[in-house]
Amino acid sequence: MEKLKIKEKIGYGFGDFASSMFWKMFSVYLLFFYTDIFGISAAVVGTMFLITRIFDGVNDPIMGIIADRTKTRWGKFRPYLMWMCVPFALFGVLTFTTPDMSVTNKIIYAYITYCLMMIFYTAVNVPYASLMGVMTSDLKDRTSLASFRFIFAFAGGIFVLATAESFVDYFSANDEGIPNIQKGWQYTMLIYGVIAALLFYFTFQLTRERIYPPKEQKSNIKEDLKNLAKNKPWFILLAAGIFSLIFNSIRDGSTIYYFKYYFNTQKEVSLFFGDVSLTYSSLYLVFGQAANLLGVILAKPLSDKLGKKKTFITAMVIATIFSCFFYFLGDDDIIWIFIFQCIISIFAGIIFPLLWSMYADIADYSEWNSGRRATGLIFSSSSMSQKMGWTIGGALTGWILAYYGFEANVEQTEEAKSGIRMMMSFLPAIGALLSAVVIVFYKLDDIFMVKVSNELKARREQQS
Repeated sequence: MEKLKIKEKIGYGFGDFASSMFWKMFSVYLLFFYTDIFGISAAVVGTMFLITRIFDGVNDPIMGIIADRTKTRWGKFRPYLMWMCVPFALFGVLTFTTPDMSVTNKIIYAYITYCLMMIFYTAVNVPYASLMGVMTSDLKDRTSLASFRFIFAFAGGIFVLATAESFVDYFSANDEGIPNIQKGWQYTMLIYGVIAALLFYFTFQLTRERIYPPKEQKSNIKEDLKNLAKNKPWFILLAAGIFSLIFNSIRDGSTIYYFKYYFNTQKEVSLFFGDVSLTYSSLYLVFGQAANLLGVILAKPLSDKLGKKKTFITAMVIATIFSCFFYFLGDDDIIWIFIFQCIISIFAGIIFPLLWSMYADIADYSEWNSGRRATGLIFSSSSMSQKMGWTIGGALTGWILAYYGFEANVEQTEEAKSGIRMMMSFLPAIGALLSAVVIVFYKLDDIFMVKVSNELKARREQQS
């Protein structure tokens, strides 16, 4: 069994650095951009997130089916990284562009650009995710590959969180002395778009596909969907992924509001290495991403010892407990707020490489159980769970803000401040707890998957 070289693992990681830059811009800044910069209400944005992302969620399995049936000299999945990286970057910029229109036309523009952005996000990320399932069949190598992926993913997130507001300030400046914040956001996204397109192309160049469907397998969408419908582990992991993304989406989407309106400050903190400064919200998010990264590094040794399932459950239960405690921290507990953020983020970070490694296991299980391999279709669920968790979490964030009486750029009522605190604590904790509960029913433990892997290897050797 061929072991992946470090160069290929790094190449694969480049793709999630690119993807995570956009993901972090969307999950942390997009709601704030729409309400405070673009100029539409939180309730409208919440509804838009729900409608467009439900539509977009349908695209994920469709893209998986298309990718599974793609045949090129580069493989099934790698070509899409090359073909879709430029449209992906372009519509990211357009999403963060503010046209000079009436509010109604702005809403229409937001629906169109955001919907198209998510279509191209799907077109590049479903093949990218599926690629991990065909690069290697070694179970521990997959966890290692997933860890590399998320090290780069969180590095991409840290890069965005550490630079976004500085870039916006820099590009907003003009000779007239009146900052053009809308231009600042557009140009900032242009920088990230160029970087993302280049990194996806590097991933295309540095990776290889090695696992293919059985030679006798014929294209049959109906049969693939029928097998998927019978795949209980797939449904369990899909649900666990959705709940874990609700947890992360609500916490990330509430952060800027928490520091801007609950603390009534976006005070800058000078960093030790020079004149660089970050707002409390940016520093809080950077600490969270760094802690996520530590969790990713811990995932492999912990799962090697405890198994993926037990590690997942333990991590989500601890994240739930500390999230609930977070509600009781006041605006004079800034040190404890950062400590709790790090603790929660470490355990949240542990589950991400486990989820993606488990999707690869499910693709193997499906082939072992049915004799058919549909890697793209199965991995599309990973993107679909991201979208659905992000959809529900993003919509809830907008609706809850509206429910508690939030109004952009004004002093908030005590009720609104209480709602913002709930969105940083108890509400995301529900998502984390449900994720742990669901994964209890996941039956593909590591011992069983070793058996599956060995039998599949024997089958492939007989066919070759």
